[in-house]
Amino acid sequence: MRSSIRNMTIVSLFSVLTAVSAQIRIPFPMVPMTLHVFVVLLAGMLLGPKNGALSQLLYFLLGVLGLPFFAGGGGVQIFLSPTIGYLVGFVIASWVAGSIVWKIDIPKENIFLYGIAAFVGLFVIYCMGMVGLYVNLNLIAGKAVSWFGIFKIGVLPFLLSDIIKGIGATFFAWRIAPLLQKSGFITI
Repeated sequence: MRSSIRNMTIVSLFSVLTAVSAQIRIPFPMVPMTLHVFVVLLAGMLLGPKNGALSQLLYFLLGVLGLPFFAGGGGVQIFLSPTIGYLVGFVIASWVAGSIVWKIDIPKENIFLYGIAAFVGLFVIYCMGMVGLYVNLNLIAGKAVSWFGIFKIGVLPFLLSDIIKGIGATFFAWRIAPLLQKSGFITI
């Protein structure tokens, strides 16, 4: 019982951390940088695949219900937004990053494990985001945009800042995850 309450609390905390990090905008060339990708990757790498994905699913559902969790607000209209694919990608990316760190039998002190998890998670976010953006622009908005065009507007402007966030999440998780697991704070 105590473990499940702790897990629910940690999942809720990471959901709120993702919401707060989506509101923090750091000036960056071309587009402002938010920190929610950093938290999404951390959620998976620190909480494991199940709890990491649950934290992002909770973030998504609370935003859909109208809480101003997303960078552009909240509500059901997000399903018609160009960002829907990225938001769905957060859930999957957190699960994938957590699976890589916690399901592969490599010592948790290996930084490359976290680096691979972060960048595979980032790849998942981009893939899902591009699909959502493609559907939104081509089917909903009625504009003919190629996959390369989608890549230019949905990936390239964010790539440098997301690589920085991926590196940051890698180092942070590499230092913290083994400590949290040894202390018993995290149970996968």
